[in-house]
Amino acid sequence: MVKTIVKRRRAIARSSRRQRGFSLLEVVISMAILTIGLVSLAGVFGLAMASTQESQQDMIAKQIANEALESIVTARNTAQLTWDSIQNVSDGGIFLNGFQRAYMPAGDGILGTADDVTAGQYVTIIEPGPDGVYGTGDDISLSLSNYQRQVQIQPVTDANGTVIASLRAINVTVRYNAPRTRVPKTYVLTSFISQFR
Repeated sequence: MVKTIVKRRRAIARSSRRQRGFSLLEVVISMAILTIGLVSLAGVFGLAMASTQESQQDMIAKQIANEALESIVTARNTAQLTWDSIQNVSDGGIFLNGFQRAYMPAGDGILGTADDVTAGQYVTIIEPGPDGVYGTGDDISLSLSNYQRQVQIQPVTDANGTVIASLRAINVTVRYNAPRTRVPKTYVLTSFISQFR
């Protein structure tokens, strides 16, 4: 009987040691780890919001480059431009060299030419106003004056280095500042245009 009582007391002592709970030090360490995790998670949310804003800027740059390329191809397809004029000014064509402000097209309707400056308007985005409907008086017009565009048209050569007279490479580069980093970013669209429609 005495052996049974001693065994029970030992079992109770062992089980009470296992059930004694957390010490204050363990609680402080776990709270510190939890705080670091939550602060990191909050930082990730901020980064995600900034990335969303930058992705909108990237999409706008892509659209500005696409518009320039489409205006060149459309002018070629409608015979508005001759093949010889689809070059940069330095090569005898009508497209300005270097970066230019992203103006709206002027009289000729072709982006990247000298008459775009006379249009006097930067490329703009129209967003719906508080009523959420396009085309009403409360629409918001956002000027994209921080975007610059460059149209480079270059000859294409074959494997032997011979210039292919009926083919040209078009590089449309859009440069803009990202709002979060203030570092200039670029988007480059490369395509080819043929003399033949």
